[in-house]
Amino acid sequence: MVGSSEAGSESWRGRYYRLEEVQKHNNSQSTWIIVHHRIYDVTKFLDEHPGGEEVLREQAGGDATENFEDVGHSTDARTLSESFIIGELHPDDRGKLQKPTETLITTTQSNSSSWSNWVIPAIAAIIVALMYRSYMSE
Repeated sequence: MVGSSEAGSESWRGRYYRLEEVQKHNNSQSTWIIVHHRIYDVTKFLDEHPGGEEVLREQAGGDATENFEDVGHSTDARTLSESFIIGELHPDDRGKLQKPTETLITTTQSNSSSWSNWVIPAIAAIIVALMYRSYMSE
């Protein structure tokens, strides 16, 4: 096994799992997730997870990297998670993971947006000036 000369705590190094195998472990009896191409068997941690069992079960058998990072796990949580690593996703399957769809914010480039940037404030200024003039004339 590759990496067997490394520390015993990293005995998972060099152990690869195919995506199809990981996807089979998507139930409460066997719950595996992928985070940064590492495979975690979190079955025994379901009841202890501070965010609840459902959070892990929703990600079971798939890539949980984005959700794991979005939560902002503490250093202690990241250290604890290392004890659940059982292997790595096979390099040939890494491209099969669904990439998160990026939400891009675009601005519309049109003549209407450029004129509305000065016309609306100008109209508002005229209305305020007319109201002030009307108020002062009374």
